Amino acid sequence: MNFIDLFSGAGGLSEGFIKAGFNPIAHVEIDSNACQTLETRLIFHKLQRENQLNFYYDYLLEKISREDFLLKYSNKEISNSVINTAIGGENNKEIFNIINKLVGARSIDLIVGGPPCQAYSLIGRARDKNKMKDDSRNYLYKEYAKFLKEYRPKVFVFENVLGLITANEGKFFKNMKSYFKRIGYELDYSIETSSDYGVLQKRKRIILIGWRKDVDFEFPTFDKVTNDWTVTDLLTDLKKLKPGEQNKITKYKTDTTNYLSKFDLRNGVDFVTQHIARPHNHRDLEIYKIAIKKFEKGERLKYPDLPERLKTHKNQKSFVDRYKVVDSEGLSHTMVAHIAKDGHHYIYPDKKQVRSLSVREAARIQSFPDDFFFEGGRTSAFKQIGNAVPPLMAKEIANKIHEQLINE
Repeated sequence: MNFIDLFSGAGGLSEGFIKAGFNPIAHVEIDSNACQTLETRLIFHKLQRENQLNFYYDYLLEKISREDFLLKYSNKEISNSVINTAIGGENNKEIFNIINKLVGARSIDLIVGGPPCQAYSLIGRARDKNKMKDDSRNYLYKEYAKFLKEYRPKVFVFENVLGLITANEGKFFKNMKSYFKRIGYELDYSIETSSDYGVLQKRKRIILIGWRKDVDFEFPTFDKVTNDWTVTDLLTDLKKLKPGEQNKITKYKTDTTNYLSKFDLRNGVDFVTQHIARPHNHRDLEIYKIAIKKFEKGERLKYPDLPERLKTHKNQKSFVDRYKVVDSEGLSHTMVAHIAKDGHHYIYPDKKQVRSLSVREAARIQSFPDDFFFEGGRTSAFKQIGNAVPPLMAKEIANKIHEQLINE
């Protein structure tokens, strides 16, 4: 069964659908680094099918340049399927032309994607004087719908933040649902928590699923797990880091854990990539130490509690929890793209490693497997990770859709 991924990002949603047996026809994404990540991952899946993953590992180990890697192991179908452009306006015509050539005589069974969520997010609305009412991103669902009208997939999946439901007093969400119904789709939605699918993170998202009115389909009931694992189970095998330590390749510190084995996050080889920590200045490190000490006592650091010499602004009422330690004995708080700007909200939970999370640690919290490589450098990797749909949650959604479509 074939699918298109819109607003793809690094491909967290796609990763789950590919592992559930769906075939990607095209990814459409505006960020060039994310597009490189997508192509790298598509080559991984190709080499995996061909039992030639040793060539992929050579690339991760930098035994082969990216130029040679693409030349030898990519192909026109893969490179053309990653469409690096913005969705909307005149661009859509060119996107349709590319996809039509890729799909040929085949049909598109599924479209997935989540338009940028800033216009719907509660934080975005809190910061904007107009509550994001005038933001053009509020209407990207209409661009998404143009792909539904063009390809008439049996099913579509639309993922977004909870703020979508309440944005503009619920009018955007109401209009969106009505619009999808007018173009021939029944739909329903649920609010899903990523930890119910093995992701060690308190992340809630709306999952809206639509199906063509002539298709025998009903909104799935997803299988959930009892999640008794903690962030310690997720991170304990990784090498200790100092702030600014740039370990592109590292060995695992210990054997795998039950959690990492159960959910296939370890890649089966003896090294891990992108265990890279950002540098911090002395002030930030001092604040991190205070935050960790408070956390060990069962308390959270609030900005007003800092010594005056460590404060840099007078606003002590907004975003007072800007310095936040990841809970080692529980689940992480929600991973968002702001981690690309600084690590203050993702402090590593160990007074012997005073720093923020590494790229690989952030990727694991989002449930990306260790063999998933993010192109574009540290900052871009953090952004891609923070914007992604956790692949473990995506896989369960994909499995339930696959079960119905295979019997349709």
